[in-house]
Amino acid sequence: MFWKKSPSAVLATLLTIHLLAHIDRNMLLGFSPQIIKALAINNAQYGFLVGAVWVLSFGVMAMLMGTLADRFSRTRIIAAGVLIWSACTWASGHAQSFEQMAIARFFVASGEAALVPAAVGLLSELFSEKRRGTAMGLFFMGIPLGIGCSFLLAGTFGATHGWRTTFYALGVTGVAIALPLALLKEERGQLAPQERGAPALQQVLAVLSLVRGHRALRFTITGFVLTHIAFAGLSFTPLWLVNERGMDAAGIATRIGALQLLFGTLGALAGGVLSDRAARKLPGGRATFMALLVVICAPFVIAYRLAPAGSPLFYIGMCVGFFLPLALYGPANAAITGMTPQKMRSTVSGFTMLCINVFAIAIGTVAVGAATDYLIANGTTAPLTRVLLTTDALAMASALFFALAARAACARPAIGMQPVQTTR
Repeated sequence: MFWKKSPSAVLATLLTIHLLAHIDRNMLLGFSPQIIKALAINNAQYGFLVGAVWVLSFGVMAMLMGTLADRFSRTRIIAAGVLIWSACTWASGHAQSFEQMAIARFFVASGEAALVPAAVGLLSELFSEKRRGTAMGLFFMGIPLGIGCSFLLAGTFGATHGWRTTFYALGVTGVAIALPLALLKEERGQLAPQERGAPALQQVLAVLSLVRGHRALRFTITGFVLTHIAFAGLSFTPLWLVNERGMDAAGIATRIGALQLLFGTLGALAGGVLSDRAARKLPGGRATFMALLVVICAPFVIAYRLAPAGSPLFYIGMCVGFFLPLALYGPANAAITGMTPQKMRSTVSGFTMLCINVFAIAIGTVAVGAATDYLIANGTTAPLTRVLLTTDALAMASALFFALAARAACARPAIGMQPVQTTR
């Protein structure tokens, strides 16, 4: 396993794969008008393709893939995932109906579910505790970079060659990455039983027992899930900007995309680096850092909803809103892995992703839409502003859970970790 001697190269490779994953994931958004027309689908069907299909597959499969990554070769788990989602991205380009596209996107999500749990487990092994937040933050830069690149690719290569050819090209690119990745050996089968994850059902039960019995871990995961309610609100932000803030619909998508690309990337990098430094100085470590970060950012996020559209405070709040969620990815994942035995880290990561997708994104998005419709039916003024302020408040409430996690961490050290060799 010579490749483990170059953790920076492993991180760069995982970031590249994560970038590709989010390009493939969000390409449907970049081509939404063309795909809706070509497949003759309605808005509800399109919403199912970009929402429910993803949550149903990605959320559930993430935990299953996490159990496999704790037990078997993580490089080959990732390679299999890349191969599956790339082949199905290619198949998406051939879809001629809603049903065909739904099946293809279901398996794209299933393949992508293998990446994050395996990558988080691998990075937590290769990078020491004092550098783990930075490594996680760099890896999760793939989210804003992938979102931005997907729209950029749709507007350049896609505008010239069409959406189907773009999906073909992405599929071929992914397969080309997956094949050499599968050749990297990681002999997990030679580890002692106590150093490997248990079979799937036993592993899931063990993880649930760990989360239930470890207050700091439970509070950290709860806080991290709560922050993702901001993403539920983000789905309705363009509608809010047009209907209640009087902004021009034509330039909103480009403006949001550019700001999210810039400040989301900055957030992922800064959050990871700063949390590594703060973890050594603050009581409660990364949990305290996250609580303070949310408290500092909260006034700007709330002001964004209330300030006059186009004012400096309005744009500052918008940028902070893009910065904050990504800034928490590095410290949150580093904190969670630091409180988890090595043989459970990928499964815990998958469990966290399951909770995020089900409770924050799926249920959260439906709740935002239903609450908005209810307020409109009752003649409420600025209904979206009221609902989005509520989602912001819930996301900012994560500070309370991070603070509780910090308090619990001070009373109880990280549990169950075997000493691991790190190269950095």
